[in-house]
Amino acid sequence: MDLITDKITELQEFYDGALKISDHRVEDWLLMGSYTPTLALTALYLVFVFVVPKLMAKREAMDCKRALMVYNFSLIILNLHICTELLINSYHLGYSYICQPVSYSDNPREMRIAKALWWFYFSKVLEMLDTVFFILRKKNNQVSFLHVYHHATMFPIWWIGIKWVAGGQSFFGAMMNSFIHVLMYTYYGVSALGPQFQKFLWWKRYLTRIQLIQFVIGITHAVQSLVFGCDFPAWMHWALIFYGFSILFLFLNFYFHAYIKAQKDKKQKHVQNGKPQTNGHVESKKKL
Repeated sequence: MDLITDKITELQEFYDGALKISDHRVEDWLLMGSYTPTLALTALYLVFVFVVPKLMAKREAMDCKRALMVYNFSLIILNLHICTELLINSYHLGYSYICQPVSYSDNPREMRIAKALWWFYFSKVLEMLDTVFFILRKKNNQVSFLHVYHHATMFPIWWIGIKWVAGGQSFFGAMMNSFIHVLMYTYYGVSALGPQFQKFLWWKRYLTRIQLIQFVIGITHAVQSLVFGCDFPAWMHWALIFYGFSILFLFLNFYFHAYIKAQKDKKQKHVQNGKPQTNGHVESKKKL
């Protein structure tokens, strides 16, 4: 028991010490004063995921069409704002895509980058509503391990990013991801309009490919920063690399089952339906 108490004390001392060297510019921003609100919201999300589907089991699916239209459109606008803010201000500040240390100055453009990164962090709690809508509409097949893992980790991870490195190398991943999310929520928005719009959703497979490319670029960006000794916290790069590989693996697994295996199974089913089988062998037609 004493060992556990000592470890908790050590962790608390480490956390308190780390807070002293955090970014002073963001300490008074919403949710940034302490890690507690972020962890509490993440825990609430996980409770919802495990409890509410059971409550919905004997209830009718909810019609969320109007809410989804507003939600998807709002996230398109928010992610577009984040992406353009990071792109424009990093360009004017001459940011390097190879190695960009964090500037903790109050330069107006640096502050705009920090604020855009905060909005990126905050967007991750808003995006947890993806899961809420799936569950309320009883689309539980969409709530996969990949889905929950992604939503439950991005929000707390980016709190750390904003608390200590709201700028520098952080801008690249957030800018790239927010651009991908503009495309993704456009897809979700069209999908929510109803079955008659399914014909416009032929590009889902390509959206997944773009997401996979994003993860590879993000990992590569972190690796090259370590190789060239970029003046940016190395432990954050290592965390990004390990997390990036976990997400990449899960997305590759999804891509394989959703497209490659599904297409193969579809072809096999088509062949079997087109050629009746007897005792496991295709029966040939007799010549007349």
